[in-house]
Amino acid sequence: MMRFLLVSILLTAFASCVVANADDDPNLWLEDVTGQKALDWVRAQNQISVRVLESSSNFQSLNQRLLTILNSRERIPEVEKHGELHYNFWRDKENPRGLLRRTTLAEYKKDNPAWETVLDVDKLAASEKENWAFHGYQVLQPDEDRCLVTLSRGGTDAATIREFDLTSRQFVAGGFVVPEAKTDVTWRDRDTVYIGSDFGPGSLTSSGYPRLVKEWKRGQPLDAARLIFSGDTNDVAVSADVEHDHGVLREFIVRGKTFFSDEAFLREGDHWPQVFKPDDAEPTTFLGDFLFRLRSDWTIGGKTYKSGSLLAADIQSWMRGDNRHLEILFEPTERVSLQQMEAMDHYLALTLLDNVHSRIDLLKPAKGGWSRSSLDIPALGSVVLRAIDPEKSDDYFLLAQDFLTPSTLYLGSAESPAREKLKHLPSFFDANGLQARQFEAVSKDGVRVPYFLVGPKDLKMDGRNATLLTGYGGFQIAMTPAYNPTIGAGWLERGGVYVLANIRGGGEFGPDWHNAARKEHRQRAYDDFIAVAEDLIARGVTSPAHLGIQGRSNGGLLMGVMLTERPDLFGAIHCGSPLLDMRRYTKLLAGASWIDEYGDPDRPDDWAYIQKYSPYQNVRPGKYPPILITTSTRDDRVHPGHARKMARRLEEAGHDVLYYENIEGGHAAATDNKQAAYMSALAYTFLWNRLQ
Repeated sequence: MMRFLLVSILLTAFASCVVANADDDPNLWLEDVTGQKALDWVRAQNQISVRVLESSSNFQSLNQRLLTILNSRERIPEVEKHGELHYNFWRDKENPRGLLRRTTLAEYKKDNPAWETVLDVDKLAASEKENWAFHGYQVLQPDEDRCLVTLSRGGTDAATIREFDLTSRQFVAGGFVVPEAKTDVTWRDRDTVYIGSDFGPGSLTSSGYPRLVKEWKRGQPLDAARLIFSGDTNDVAVSADVEHDHGVLREFIVRGKTFFSDEAFLREGDHWPQVFKPDDAEPTTFLGDFLFRLRSDWTIGGKTYKSGSLLAADIQSWMRGDNRHLEILFEPTERVSLQQMEAMDHYLALTLLDNVHSRIDLLKPAKGGWSRSSLDIPALGSVVLRAIDPEKSDDYFLLAQDFLTPSTLYLGSAESPAREKLKHLPSFFDANGLQARQFEAVSKDGVRVPYFLVGPKDLKMDGRNATLLTGYGGFQIAMTPAYNPTIGAGWLERGGVYVLANIRGGGEFGPDWHNAARKEHRQRAYDDFIAVAEDLIARGVTSPAHLGIQGRSNGGLLMGVMLTERPDLFGAIHCGSPLLDMRRYTKLLAGASWIDEYGDPDRPDDWAYIQKYSPYQNVRPGKYPPILITTSTRDDRVHPGHARKMARRLEEAGHDVLYYENIEGGHAAATDNKQAAYMSALAYTFLWNRLQ
């Protein structure tokens, strides 16, 4: 025992020495994203992973099955209404980069609508000899005949933006064009935009996002645009936001001081007075009111409003400061939180999570207060409500689904209980005999952590079921029930069990659930995940040899922590697009913007707790479960160096590691359906082969 303790102390001391001087890291050369030496290493690792995984007997059939699902014409096309037409962006086998297309509502209701192509991204990429990925478009309000199209080379966050005429279906000659950068641009009017971008040295924050906001007039050179606001270099980002609230134009500057706090300024003439609010409260507007969504308790006027509440206040009175009356539109309980707000013409729809199941309340301003009613929704796991034309109607689309029930799209109105079923996703996998259930595990500190289990109704509790556990636990993102055909075809249909853990750090129970695992409390998210894994084993659902885990991005960090903290608990791990070197994460791409989530490793007090879980610094000799690490060269959000360096350190320590890096793809690690199917096939093949 004494020898073991001495070895442990020496290993800990060695790790501390390494991280105290991060520049001594022998793997820093792998942070050179497009360096020849680094890419040679990547290609060599890719060849090994391809050889191992593609040689599996079921790989090719699974890859083709997943691609067929992703390319299926039976998918429900999501639409947005602009003018009298409904727009959709669509990818399939014939259009891998995608089409922006449109149709009428009458056509959309048909099984096979007639679509008019607005922009063919494949043709554009071919004609310009660029690897364009479509990253969305922003329509001019209220005219709705122009838009700003965002195009990314290879899927990166950095993109170019061009003005596009929706009537002629052509890019506007002499229109607004923004060079490639991480840009925030918003229409002010037909001939003016607010823009934050890379204007040269000193124009970006330390996180790599815009620090300056300019007002750019049509016909002006970009460098002649008028500066209207400057943030601080240590801010996360500064941006402009223009809201069209029932015929009233409201213009904001938002200075993002951290990822979860900001200062907001509302334009009044040529002045920008600051909106009085807590820094971590999110403001928006509706029918002449401010809506404040709280992330922490707020005491004002002798009254305390709970974290997670939604409050309303008259804009004019609030800005004058003469009557700062707040009305509570929503107040959370222990297990009920606000997930989403959607404004319609007369109603505000609140999507709530009640023990991670959706429900919707409808609020309507009235004399003396707001009226409230509940929307009757299908008895399914989760719903998403989207207003169709917020300035003109109370109509909405409602998408309902759960783990085993394919998505159904409805058309309804807040004024009527009637609802029209528009479209229904076919069953992409065989769900016969499967069942979804909800359980709770008890974490290390006694907190109850819910999780969903999907598997056979007659599941044998013999500890031998191949089980895939996933989670996220960060940035107040809630993990809710959803119909996922790739999980169904790649895992459930083959007899596997799928588990979704609602660990702290997420948004399932509002900001308090998130804050409980931020910064110095980060370990709670990992303890929650461990508790779910141990609960699965205690129930006899599975055992360590048959329990696999999977996570991406912040969920990839979760995977790295599980590998180094509890290698005894798992049989295989897939770690995707991960953060792993928490000593250097703030120095890599957008990493500095996440200090409010994880803490600052350059501050000794913060590093004291970060170093305890940072996966890259905690790799040790011994027995680890096999791990597949995947990422993308073109990921300019989470640096691929995290994944590269971790794979190399694990390999040098003698652990079983496979590594695959898509040379394009951005943070999603895939720019089209073919790449997405292939990446999923690699992961499911790796996990299935090792958990049998």
